[in-house]
Amino acid sequence: MSQAKAQYRFLFAGGGTGGHLFPAVAVAERIKSILPEAEILFVGTKSKIEGRVVPKLGFKFKSIWIKGFSRKFTLENILFPLKLIVSIVQSIFINMKFKPQVAIGSGGYVSGPAIFGSSVMGAKVILLEQNSYPGVTTRLLEKKSKEIHITFEDSKKYFRDKEKLLLTGNPVRESLTKMNKEEALKEFGFTPSKKTLFILGGSLGAYTLNEAVATSIKKIEENGLQVIWQTGKNYFEKYKNLKSKSVWVNAFIDNMNFAYAACDLLVARAGASTIAEILMLGVPSILVPSPNVAANHQYHNAKSLTETEAAILVEDKDIKEKFINSVMDLINNKESLKKISANAKALAKPDAAKIIAERAIKMAQVL
Repeated sequence: MSQAKAQYRFLFAGGGTGGHLFPAVAVAERIKSILPEAEILFVGTKSKIEGRVVPKLGFKFKSIWIKGFSRKFTLENILFPLKLIVSIVQSIFINMKFKPQVAIGSGGYVSGPAIFGSSVMGAKVILLEQNSYPGVTTRLLEKKSKEIHITFEDSKKYFRDKEKLLLTGNPVRESLTKMNKEEALKEFGFTPSKKTLFILGGSLGAYTLNEAVATSIKKIEENGLQVIWQTGKNYFEKYKNLKSKSVWVNAFIDNMNFAYAACDLLVARAGASTIAEILMLGVPSILVPSPNVAANHQYHNAKSLTETEAAILVEDKDIKEKFINSVMDLINNKESLKKISANAKALAKPDAAKIIAERAIKMAQVL
């Protein structure tokens, strides 16, 4: 039995944001459900989301000394070459000790050194690309990979080796399920007799989106809506006083299932994980892409959905002016909500985690 255990070892690297981490977690959890004896190790940074979340989920975690290169000049950028070299050396040592057969990179700067270290030690590499416009790490690691699993058809044009590409979709955790709406509404102290709006700006928050909500809150309540508002960590103190019987305000939502099930309409950033979740559950949405991301990838993500009428896109620069009218026009239009929900579900790829997990296991199998 000990020999069997030693046969299957998978290294995961990806993080910095939930959008890079949770697809990897979805695949890791699926591997464990198929192959309980598999050994799984996550590599990331202590100070980011993976450092907090991965150990809580029961996976082994090793940290490396790396930080992304800022687009603005900072003192941290001067240290970047040193951190990169150190993190590559750390990654090689981690891989020498763990000896993974397969390494799975889900993006973010941390996956670069870790997956490079795996490839140096002979592991087979699988890459996950969540965004329509592939991240720089994915593109740099393309040559090292055996397979690249993409979420959007649009991504294909950015890769050289098309034979490596599989349009698998963005893996979503099995725990994300459609719940009973009335039960979900009770969690927020809301009633089924009113329409519910869900505002989601990410874990840190979205300034423009929060401001649009704050300036429209009276009109929202006057129109008889209930609001679930995740402000994000950076903005909770500023907006917590706007809480009322019909406005639930918090920095985080621990169980997103409740919020998705309770809402009639979602207004959110267009991060890849959010998109994967709303497609899976068929949540009608207005997407407001963040302008502060690499290569404007959130805009490309949202555009891919709007082209098939699976979401409405409002640009960040327009959201304050268009927020209330966009929300009221859509939330009161049953036919439009149904159509967007159906189109979203049609784009979902619910088996993405299972497909990637099975392919990773097949690669790891010792003949």
